[in-house]
This record gives sequence, C-alpha cells and structure tokens, in this order.
Amino acid sequence: MNYLDKINHFLQPATPEGIKVLDLFAGCGGLSLGFEALGFEVLGYEKDTKAVATYNRNLRGECCEEELTAGKNYEADFDVVIGGPPCQPFSVGGHQKGLDDERNGFPIFLKAIEQLNPQIWMFENVRGMLYSNKWYFEEIVSRLRSMGYVIEHRLLNAVHFGVPQKRERLFVVGHRGKFSFPKPENKVCTVGDAIGDLIEITEDETKILTASMDRYVANYEKASFCINPRDLYFDKPARTLTCRNIAAPTGDMQRVKLKDGRRRRISVREAARLQSFPDWFEFSGTEANQYYQIGNAVPPMLAWHLATSIKEYLSRGETFTKETLQAQPIGYQPTLF
Repeated sequence: MNYLDKINHFLQPATPEGIKVLDLFAGCGGLSLGFEALGFEVLGYEKDTKAVATYNRNLRGECCEEELTAGKNYEADFDVVIGGPPCQPFSVGGHQKGLDDERNGFPIFLKAIEQLNPQIWMFENVRGMLYSNKWYFEEIVSRLRSMGYVIEHRLLNAVHFGVPQKRERLFVVGHRGKFSFPKPENKVCTVGDAIGDLIEITEDETKILTASMDRYVANYEKASFCINPRDLYFDKPARTLTCRNIAAPTGDMQRVKLKDGRRRRISVREAARLQSFPDWFEFSGTEANQYYQIGNAVPPMLAWHLATSIKEYLSRGETFTKETLQAQPIGYQPTLF
C-alpha cells in the first residue's frame, strides 16, 4: 500500500468501542485522529478558536473551546488522558517556579491525572525537556510517579512510523502494567511518496520565490554553513515542519524546486500530507491559521502507532502489584529510542 492510500485508509474515525480518551491541548486534532481511527472515543479541549473549528469539522468526537486552568473539574470518567501541554522554558529570571507556575500547561495536565486517575496517560513535548529543562522534567516525573504510575519515556522520530518527515519529539507514558512503545517500521516514506503528484501544481503564484528571495535564501544558507540547498528532495523525508518554516517566507522555509528551475513554498495540502493528515481532512481559518495548526500537530500516523500500543496495553489488563509499584525508583533513568 502506498503512502497516500495508507493515510487515507487507516486514518478514518472508526465506530467508538467504549474506551474514553481525554485529549488536553488538542489543537486541530492530530493526536485525537490517530486514536479515533482505532475506535477510541475522544473528547478534546483547546483554546484556539480556529483549531477547534478544524477539530469539530473532521473528527467524530467533540472538541470544547476552553482555556483550561488547574482548577478544571472534568464531569466524566476517562480511561486514557493524552495531550501536548505547552511548556515555556523557565529561566532564573522567571523565578523557576516549576509546577507552581501556571504559565505552562503541566499543572493543568497533572491535576487532570490526579482527579481522573486514568488507567494510562501520555504526553508529548519537545526533546529539550530532557536537556535544557531537565530539572523541570524531573519535577514532573516525580509528581506523576507519586500518584502510583510507572513512567517510561522515549524520543520518537516520526520518520520511523510512516511519516515522511524527520520530526523528533519526547513521548512520556504513565501506566500500571506492561506497556510497550510501538516498534518502528522498516520502510521510510519520502517527500515524493507524499506530494510527488502536487509538486508541479502551482495554485498561488505568490508562493514562487522571487530573485531577491532566492538571494536571501542563499545568504541564509551560506551563513548557516549549509552544504546543500535546504529544498525538499523527492527521495528523502522532509525536514521538521514548524509553524515558522511553513507559514512564512523565512530563510529555512519548506520549499520545492520545479522542473523549470523555479522554487516555491509548499501549499497547505502539501504541508498536511507531510504531517500525515489524510486528504479528506480540511482545515479552518486563514491560510496562516491552517499552517500553524499543521505545524503544531502531532502527526496522525505517529499518533495511530501510539494509540495501537495503548490499545494493546488496555486489552491485556495487566497491572503491577502494589509492592512492585512501590519498588519503582524515585529518580528516573532516560530510556531513549
């Protein structure tokens, strides 16, 4: 099955099977879509109006538009809690308040876990949490472990899970049994697999790079010591898609080279495919809104793999004994993929 057939076949909301999932900071629904495709019943929360509109336009479950606080009371029970809590880096100048600082989403996420006591939970964040903000990550892990969870984490690269993009993110899972992270696929999908049929289609001439933009890019790449132009190459996966490098004509913008030698920025649909959104998935808001929703999303195909592992865990129904849980170390040892 080729890449397009795969994302359009597997990433379809399925009939709910009774396993309830709460998706906090849900964005436009990339993570939720992977779970819905496997029959999970998902309720999302997101504060961005346009992202909520996209979510409710495409997914079976509902996304509530709300700016969450740590005092939020969830009126239903959930088997699984997932999400991508926003996390501002805390400098000394910011007083390093950690979990007492509600400028970030982790106090909200932790309070939800404490209140709902789900069977398993998962959050996604940038890899920097293991390095520049390691002290904060340790604080989060310690608090969650005190709630009785076994905690494991991996750095997962989306390119290993059917996504034509090198995108490395931290995934942390808390459970009470024998959970296993998904195994990587053998085949690597490329830019050509994802958008080869769209490359020569230019619907917006303003996305064609002008001579001055080409010079700007060349100067940027020279200053950045780039060996090769940072174009998208048909036989390779894409670089990490970010809000900035797909929404604006920056020096490191995601761009394709046309047969006539010109280059252009990628379209919303091309960006969506490189993030593994199926073609039926439609985005709401302005073009800039749509690019930002795509750049912020967890690739749905990677979400599908993670949801598969969580579904397998729940189906086994295995749990550690109280004594085993108490034997878990207070500290943590990074286990990186």
